[in-house]
Amino acid sequence: MNFRALRGATHFASRNSYPKGLGIQSPHRGSISHVLARSYTIPTFKDTPPDKIAVIGSGSFGTAAAITIARNAAKYDFAETEVKVFVHDEDIIVGDGVITYPHTAKLSRIMNDKKVNVKYLPNINLPDNITAVPSMLAACVDATLVIFVMPFQFLKPVLPTIKKVISKEPHARGVSLIKEVHFDKETLGVKLVSKQIEEGISHKHMPHKFQCGVLMGANVASEIASGDFSESTLASRFRTVGADDLNEKTRLLLNNSESFRVYHISDVEGCEACGALKNVVALGAGFVDGLGMGGNTKAALMRIGIQEMEQFCNDFLSNVDRNTFQESCGMADLITTCIGGRNRKCGEAFAKHTIAGQPKSWDAIEAELLNGQRLRGVKTSKQVFDLLHSQDLGNKYPLFTTIFKICYEGAPIDSIIDGLYIPNGMNGAKPIEEEEDGGRDDGEENKEDKKSA
Repeated sequence: MNFRALRGATHFASRNSYPKGLGIQSPHRGSISHVLARSYTIPTFKDTPPDKIAVIGSGSFGTAAAITIARNAAKYDFAETEVKVFVHDEDIIVGDGVITYPHTAKLSRIMNDKKVNVKYLPNINLPDNITAVPSMLAACVDATLVIFVMPFQFLKPVLPTIKKVISKEPHARGVSLIKEVHFDKETLGVKLVSKQIEEGISHKHMPHKFQCGVLMGANVASEIASGDFSESTLASRFRTVGADDLNEKTRLLLNNSESFRVYHISDVEGCEACGALKNVVALGAGFVDGLGMGGNTKAALMRIGIQEMEQFCNDFLSNVDRNTFQESCGMADLITTCIGGRNRKCGEAFAKHTIAGQPKSWDAIEAELLNGQRLRGVKTSKQVFDLLHSQDLGNKYPLFTTIFKICYEGAPIDSIIDGLYIPNGMNGAKPIEEEEDGGRDDGEENKEDKKSA
């Protein structure tokens, strides 16, 4: 019996990917739906050719994602085996100075020869079918599935290159793992990264508009690569080509049923906004840690943070599904980022240096702690504040506003506590009327009401 093939035939299916007619919404362990999900049969995808996959970015998360995708590409016949990973090449010093003489080598060369990303994900072996490519053009030629895992500031310049060489087939599509949100000064609204990718790659020679989904979730790269269990959320509205559901085809290429379970939803806007906004809240968690405060304070911060995230989506985006905040891209991602993410780590360092009277800039902290990775939350906090300020909504978001002021205006670190409240009426509760001097307490007022009745 081919055990590998048998394991590949059963998968933990996504919310929208069960066979029609089963009535399954969400697989809970021990339930009938859980059993059915475990016995889900993979579609054959006969109406689209095997996907040619390119991963744009070789940081820790990009490499971790490429590892999972490459293993699936080697296993499934609906993807070409080789997975190309674009590498922004760097000179890496190799050799220990004892047995081998120290010298420099290109990161892409090391990844291909040694099958390890020594800079961003050391000690994790890469599958043999990953090819590191230092040329964006070579990485994306005829690609039908492009995974974007790169700092946003480098995205716009590369889109014209991808546009020239990417496949023009109707099943060509992308998935963004970029966790940022931007303020559009022209529309005074939110500009989503996925939409910018769609606009940057679509052109008149394509028979269909290029579509881009997002993958967001409680995903620490080193844990994923090590095989620790985690979940993630794929949000997409890809077209169906013939009988092939591209949403499910994409989910299966990203999914590992044993350790990296990917669920599908259609709320691209809400999912993407969650992935960006939680980084702002995580900075606040770092400030709380820097102050030496405990779990009670951080729990309050996360509760208020998810409330402001949801309110932000309701104020600035259309048709956001409230259930999105219960997915991995919502509350789960917020929790893990506030406990162990890079934004929390840098927020704590910023707070401690400031409190000690030895403040450091965000750029210095990023360079010192992140080994070439990017700190996203600080810039996102400014984008969020600019958007709120443009519509005079700062008072509606005390936590987002306070975090911005600490980051950019020198507000005291302990002022984070001033942002830990929800304005009256924002959570569905009735506003609290402040009592004037000499006013009656509730008991007296109730007695008078009863008498008048």
